Parts: sequence; C-alpha cells; structure tokens
Amino acid sequence: MQFAVNLEFLEAEYFLWASYGFGLDVVAPNLPMSGPPPIGARKANLDQLTNNIIIEFANQEVGHLRSLNSTVGVFPRPLLDLSAKNFAKIFDDAFGHKLVPPFDPYRDSLSYMLSCYVIPYVGLVGYVGTNPNINGYETKRLLAGLLGVESGQDAVIRMYLYERATKLVPPYQYTVADFTSRISGLRNKLGNCGIKDEGVYIQPPLGAENRTRSNVLSANFGSLSYKRTPAEILRIVYGSGDEHVPGGFYPKGANGKIAKEFLK
Repeated sequence: MQFAVNLEFLEAEYFLWASYGFGLDVVAPNLPMSGPPPIGARKANLDQLTNNIIIEFANQEVGHLRSLNSTVGVFPRPLLDLSAKNFAKIFDDAFGHKLVPPFDPYRDSLSYMLSCYVIPYVGLVGYVGTNPNINGYETKRLLAGLLGVESGQDAVIRMYLYERATKLVPPYQYTVADFTSRISGLRNKLGNCGIKDEGVYIQPPLGAENRTRSNVLSANFGSLSYKRTPAEILRIVYGSGDEHVPGGFYPKGANGKIAKEFLK
C-alpha cells in the first residue's frame, strides 16, 4: 500500500497548485516530510465549475495522504515535475510529433482536464492490482475507501471529456476524443502489457458487451476495472517504459521500498 503514496503526492500537488496556487507545504506542511517542492507547478486558468471540481479533488487527496499516514505510514515527498514542459513532452509522445504550440495544461479548463486524464486513472488501476496482495481488515478497508474515491474522480474527468468528445481542442486540429485515445495508447505502450487503457470512444469489440462505442468508464471484456502492477505504473509515470529508468513526473525516481528496489 505504501507504493501508492507516490501517486497520492502527485495528485495532491497537481490539484492543489492548479486550484489554489499553492501546495502541500501550505495546506498540510507535515505531510511532505521535508521532501523537495514540485517543479513548475502553478495555478491553472480554470473556470468556476472546473475550479470547484479540482478544489474538491485536491482536498480529497490531502485526506488520502492523511489516511495512508495513519494506517501504513508515508515517506518524504519525491521530487515531482509538474511543469508545462513535462506535460508538453507527454502529449508530444502521445501524438508522435511535437504539438505547435506546445501543450500547456495550465492554459485553460479543457487543457487542464485533459492533463488530469493522464494521472488519476493510473492510481485507480494500481489499487485494483494491489487488492489481492493485501492482508488485514484495516488495510483492506483503506484500499477500498481510496479506490472508491479515485474511481469517482476518474469518472468525473472522463464524463467531463466525454461531453466534449467531438469538440476541437484549441489551438489544435484534434478533438477531445483524439486526445484521450492518444494518451490511452501511450500508457498502453509504456506499460507494455497489452490494452489496459481506453479513450472515451472505442470500437464496439472493446465496448461494454461488445455493443458500445461510448466509453465513459474504461473496463475490460467483463466490464471489470483493469489492473496494473507497480512495475507497469512506474513505466508509465516515468515516461520511459522502463521501471528502472526514472523521468517524467519523477525525475529522480519514486520513493518507498518497492520503487527503490527497481532503481538498484
């Protein structure tokens, strides 16, 4: 369960900075445990509706860290790269060429919610993958509680984007659906474990009961959540496709026993 602390730090800082303009060092200064502040994080240009959503997400993530700390303990916040430059590289990799101008998640509400599509789902499938390995009622209860809220956050993000699926994302000539498909494709490629990620529109063979093209909730053939191992997650969040090679959101690697073992 401690491995998840890395992702909770990532989500907490990204949501806090975008909605409030400051992060954990202001909101809950005891939780980072003197870990380095994130790189490039700043307030996003959000409309009121989107800002309200992200404020709620941000405070939920603070709660997640507090719950993890009281149950399994946390470790110092790892160095996080939340810069527009890092997100631009992710989206360039997803499309296979440089977007002009570079993608900026802080530009507006739609850009920010597209960037959010990159993050919470990875935590969700990680929790699903962790479930069979957990022993003890208290820890299982913690995992179930975290998974429920992470799933809800992902559903809100996906519905927000699904409602705008056919809309072009300015200033590009790609739709919202195109963006979700490309990001999901990149995560599948980096994870190197087949299809465990899908955009908001898919071909019927991948839809619920092979009947739908709409894909508000991403699920497998049996309409169950996909699952990922820590190694798969690190390949994705490092952006390297290799759990031994840090980068992406974690320039110096993630923290905790599991992540550190991969860096040896």
